[in-house]
Amino acid sequence: MTPTATTLGNILVVDDQAANLRVVSTLLSRQGYRVVTAATGEEALARYAESVPDLILLDMMMPGMDGFDVLAALREQVPPLRIPVVFVTAAHDRDLLLRAFEAGVVDYVTKPFLPEELLARVNAHIGLKLTRDRLERVAHERQELVNLVAHDLKNPLSSVLFASDILRSQGCKPERIPRYLEMIHDSADDALGYIHHYLESQAGALRGGQSRDDVCADLGSTLDWLAQRYEFQLDAHGITLKLSSPPAGAKVAIDPRVLRQLSENLVSNAMKYAPGGELLLAGRNGAPGFWQLVAADRGPGIPDYQQRELFKPFTRLVDDDDGVSSGLGLSLAKQIVVNAGGQLWYEDRPGGGAVFVIELPEAATTADCC
Repeated sequence: MTPTATTLGNILVVDDQAANLRVVSTLLSRQGYRVVTAATGEEALARYAESVPDLILLDMMMPGMDGFDVLAALREQVPPLRIPVVFVTAAHDRDLLLRAFEAGVVDYVTKPFLPEELLARVNAHIGLKLTRDRLERVAHERQELVNLVAHDLKNPLSSVLFASDILRSQGCKPERIPRYLEMIHDSADDALGYIHHYLESQAGALRGGQSRDDVCADLGSTLDWLAQRYEFQLDAHGITLKLSSPPAGAKVAIDPRVLRQLSENLVSNAMKYAPGGELLLAGRNGAPGFWQLVAADRGPGIPDYQQRELFKPFTRLVDDDDGVSSGLGLSLAKQIVVNAGGQLWYEDRPGGGAVFVIELPEAATTADCC
């Protein structure tokens, strides 16, 4: 039988008999498995530390560290052992085998073993382990998507709540009522649009994704949109907005809706952490082939010790008890920007304040921008 071209999984085989290691290694390698061997318990721990396998075939009775000792040492690792361990043993003692299962092994093979039986057990446990891994990856990806959608819905829904509260208070100027109604309508439309965008993105990923050459956002239009959307909210927080528009034709390779989401995060952070000052929104040249969207406030800025944690998940700019911030915004924003081929970073603003910079690659000239 010739070896298969694809590695089916990684197996650590532990046995103090060189002949057994050679036979089992050859058998599994011919089936397409990548095999690492160890002749002692100490060597097994070292091989495990170098690369965590998908399955361990562990001799129960060995001089020095036996199989039980090795298994106990692996369970004390950080993170603890989560892969299947199959004992290989010549013992037929019922109490000993029960002890093995109590120690955490998932199966055992008795010596001398039939090759077909060993392969059947290995295939079954490798299959279960790899299936579990795939399910965990899918669950993780789904949770990330839920976090992303929930966070990005917060901004348009906050705008809806802000405008509706103003209208309910019956204290707004009559000439502003149409603008507040428009804000409610547009924000709700954005929220639905974000949901549709994520659904389309998931469908696109299943079809193979979308090229960066196919997306384009106009930087100047994005800044104008931000100014119009957040004019009243910034005013309510005592923030003076200043715009510095980029040259005409400044276009970046990202979906325009996504760019608005990213920049909304920066504006909402400024309203929350830097009220009563000035917010500068600017578009400018970045590195060759890149454009930058900059949000610079006059708040307290970010201390050096917090800057290192700023873009990590569930990290908040300051401690608060409002129950609204999840600490996901900047982490998710950075992930999206990096996936688009750009960078997101923080700088101290000269004279005091915080500066966040989104740098994105210039859009292809053939792309249509919104």
